[in-house]
Amino acid sequence: MAMEDMSATTLDLKEALQQYFGYAAFRGPQEEIIRTLLSGKNVMVIMPTGAGKSLCYQLPALLMPGTAIVISPLIALMKNQVDQMQAYDIPAEFLNSSLSRREYEEVKQKCLRGEVKLLYVAPETLLSENFADTLHQLKISFVAVDEAHCISEWGHDFRPEYRRIRHAFRGLEPVPFIALTATATPRVQRDILENLEIPDAVIFRTSFNRPNLYYQITPKRSQQTTLKEIVQYIRSRPGQSGIVYCHSRRRVEEVAQTLQANGIKALPYHAGMDAATRNRNQDAFLNEEIQVIVATIAFGMGIDKPDVRFVIHYDVPKSIENYYQETGRAGRDGLPSDCILYYDYNDILKLDRFLKDKPASEREAIVFLLQEMAYFCETGQCRRKFLLQYFGESYEADKCGGMCDNCRYPKKSFDGQEIAKPILETIAHLERFPLIPVLDHVVGLQGEIAGRTLPTFGKLKGHSLDEIKSYVAQLMVEGYLQRDPSDYTLVQLTEKGKAFLENPHPITLYPPYDRTPATADEEGLIEELTLHDEVLLEKLKALRKRIADERRVPPYVIFQEPTLIEMATQYPITSEELERIPGVGPVKAQKFGRPFVELIQQYVEENDIERPVELIVPSQPKKQADWAEIIQSIDHRVPLPTIAQRLNLTLEELLTKIEQIVFQAGVRLKLDYAVRTMLDPDRVEEVFDYFYEAEDDDIEKAMRALRGEYTYEELRLLRLHFHLSVS
Repeated sequence: MAMEDMSATTLDLKEALQQYFGYAAFRGPQEEIIRTLLSGKNVMVIMPTGAGKSLCYQLPALLMPGTAIVISPLIALMKNQVDQMQAYDIPAEFLNSSLSRREYEEVKQKCLRGEVKLLYVAPETLLSENFADTLHQLKISFVAVDEAHCISEWGHDFRPEYRRIRHAFRGLEPVPFIALTATATPRVQRDILENLEIPDAVIFRTSFNRPNLYYQITPKRSQQTTLKEIVQYIRSRPGQSGIVYCHSRRRVEEVAQTLQANGIKALPYHAGMDAATRNRNQDAFLNEEIQVIVATIAFGMGIDKPDVRFVIHYDVPKSIENYYQETGRAGRDGLPSDCILYYDYNDILKLDRFLKDKPASEREAIVFLLQEMAYFCETGQCRRKFLLQYFGESYEADKCGGMCDNCRYPKKSFDGQEIAKPILETIAHLERFPLIPVLDHVVGLQGEIAGRTLPTFGKLKGHSLDEIKSYVAQLMVEGYLQRDPSDYTLVQLTEKGKAFLENPHPITLYPPYDRTPATADEEGLIEELTLHDEVLLEKLKALRKRIADERRVPPYVIFQEPTLIEMATQYPITSEELERIPGVGPVKAQKFGRPFVELIQQYVEENDIERPVELIVPSQPKKQADWAEIIQSIDHRVPLPTIAQRLNLTLEELLTKIEQIVFQAGVRLKLDYAVRTMLDPDRVEEVFDYFYEAEDDDIEKAMRALRGEYTYEELRLLRLHFHLSVS
């Protein structure tokens, strides 16, 4: 079949599909979408990642006269799609900033000669003066706007240039537009249609449900624990491809290095790398030369790798749309795949702090997206149901058959009808109304609402606003409330909500997520409960106490408790393994280590313990260089403030590095001179007396016991001096 030789009504699309792409059948509504576009109508397509959106404009481009303009947000996405098209001998090209001037001109001339059927352009290229002349000379078949959610300020990847796409085609012969996205709430859909000026577009929307994906939210505690869990998870899935997403370039590099150090084939991918390295790493992942790619969100758009078996979020995504799109890169072949997110509410607060310089309207939209992301992570409800409701799709089942952590391991719930009633009654009085004043009214913070005091005023007094917001989010998921599609700040009752007020009945709600950050003690306790061997820990404590009594020093001088906990987790049975335990180092391993190693070895043999694989933390040359300079400077009795200044550190940061050198690496430093310059002998003796009698060497406890007469830095220095003097 030659290109462009049949009308939309008589064209055998399946024959064309087989000829150009080698597929025997269309998926879902692909054929209907293509026929609609071929008939000259505007189209909007909302399909989840992996459902085959690209084919909906690629095949029509081959069957219509002229060149299809495809607007795409990322260079990597364009390259990947053009590579795929050219592999099918389909004339596709791209124009963007990655091309040299000569390459750009070559592609432009091909287009003007009618040799290109699909031309991918970035929005910045589309809007440039240079491209405007080219656009006026081209015969355009239609315009495809990929990742169309970038148009909307309420979308998760807002790009201002996307809002000017329509302007580039002013004065040109009218052509059909097709807008495509994997993630669009009703509000974002409306923004897309209005901005592209296609209110008459035929809308095709498939289900957002990905039944083969398992969703799990895991509390993020310490970096060490999170990395350890990720390494263990990936090692348990040899040969399975996966993606680990991180927010920052620095974190991407750190995680990739840690995976490499632990024998996992992994490479980083982020915008700070040069294009050649990014492309090389991406190709290595696609060609299965590596198992894992560690990336910022710059990776993945348009990447067609069907067998990604897991997607791990080291950091919380900025929106549910981001989360859905990134997890959608798993299991595109329909086989079971895991989506694991490490959540800490502090990550939400950090993202929120970055918004202070944003314009008010943009900040409002992003804050809303962050709040919804937090509610998703914190909910006790079915996560699949929450996701689908967010995108305006109902999910009739209460549970998803164990394909999310909340359904597999149900959380404690309670009958929340007495909480739901005043919230729903208030909204019923007001019909459509902003949510925050409603919540202020029911908790008793705002007496008048819409010029009157309602009977529901103060009915939920004693509940915090954050708590009530959590319950409102749950009521929305269950379909009792909904946001107004024209203004997401407004809420209104659904028919289900009205029916509840007429005939109240039990409603399942879940207690709000505890957002209190874990203290150091609590974090240690969590790790202790989940990771270490309690019986072995007690034996190690008893051994430490015996050695301390013999040497007449406090037990923590031998090894601190976190060090013992790590021993009871890793089961080191050689001196070399013991040295690598944080807080041991070569000096303490040689001085105190032998009885601990012998005890652990005997315990492992007697109890047939299968030892965990140790997490290896890659060395950091910069840190080692700093350590060498610190050690040398202290040997030469350089004042600590001078050392800090040389290394561009605060005194507090310098003390942290010295603590690492002493407690982790076991290096013996002579800090007498530094102590003498800061404190007189009587004060040193008072602090030494305290540490001799204390149960541990916690600085906060020391400050309270010593009545705040010493600064934080003084006590940290004296603690170091004490350990070095008595051990």
